[in-house]
Amino acid sequence: MKALLNAKIKKRESFRPFAPSIMSEHVSDWFEEDDNVPFMMQVFQIREERRAQIPAVTHVDGSGRLQTVHRSTNPRYHGLISAFEKLTGVPMLLNTSFNENEPVVCRPKEALDCFLRTDMDVLVLGDTVIQRVREA
Repeated sequence: MKALLNAKIKKRESFRPFAPSIMSEHVSDWFEEDDNVPFMMQVFQIREERRAQIPAVTHVDGSGRLQTVHRSTNPRYHGLISAFEKLTGVPMLLNTSFNENEPVVCRPKEALDCFLRTDMDVLVLGDTVIQRVREA
């Protein structure tokens, strides 16, 4: 997943890590520390026995730049992660800043511009899903 994101969207060095967004109630099951980190501002060690399950968000030193997601403060994102957990058993998603070697996307127009200039497959803006049509 890291290689795919770096090739299609981020266009950056392969060693740079992505962040795990995890439902707050599962932090202690996956990380050696349990804390509230809503903005990817701290790095925690991922439990050694869990690292193989989440290689796309595990940095070379076994850490992850954690983002905790609470149902009460971000119900939509929490619900998305919960749905992913039901499918995979993993209560987290890979998160990264939305940009391509530029300032972070802040407005819908910027998101659409980034989508159009990269090889992104899908863009979701609120309740709208934009999917790239690929020729067979």
